[in-house]
Amino acid sequence: MKKIIIALALVLPLAVSAQKFGHINSQEIFQQMPERAQVQQKMDTLMSQYESQMANMQEEINKKITDYQQNQATMAEAIKQIRGQEITEMQQRYELFVQTAQQDLQKKQQELLTPVYEKMQKAVKAVGDANGYTYIFDAVAMTYISPEADDATPLVKKELGIK
Repeated sequence: MKKIIIALALVLPLAVSAQKFGHINSQEIFQQMPERAQVQQKMDTLMSQYESQMANMQEEINKKITDYQQNQATMAEAIKQIRGQEITEMQQRYELFVQTAQQDLQKKQQELLTPVYEKMQKAVKAVGDANGYTYIFDAVAMTYISPEADDATPLVKKELGIK
């Protein structure tokens, strides 16, 4: 039993020292990927469409409110109630539209970004395999990186064709 413990004590440090660790800055890589700009452009276009629709809806609500305020003194009570309900319903539709738009934007952003992140992950894996890394960590989430640690960011950028 002592021989096994001694053998493990001698072999374990060699096994740990044989491991190769690297780190990347995923934010830096992501910001430089051309696909990110394409995603941003698509998101800006979609956001602009939603903002335009929201502005139209808000303008329509504001016109109804202004008309109601200007004419309420001369309106019959039943008409006041109907117009007040119309305004309330329009505001509720507007709020529902805003919520739906936000959810749609988040869903679309995730849908567009998933392939970009997958491409980056494949590049990290290719670099890890090609260079014998045991682990490649994301420097963004790390609190300390030793000066001896390998920065694999340039290798991943090269794999992605980024300069």
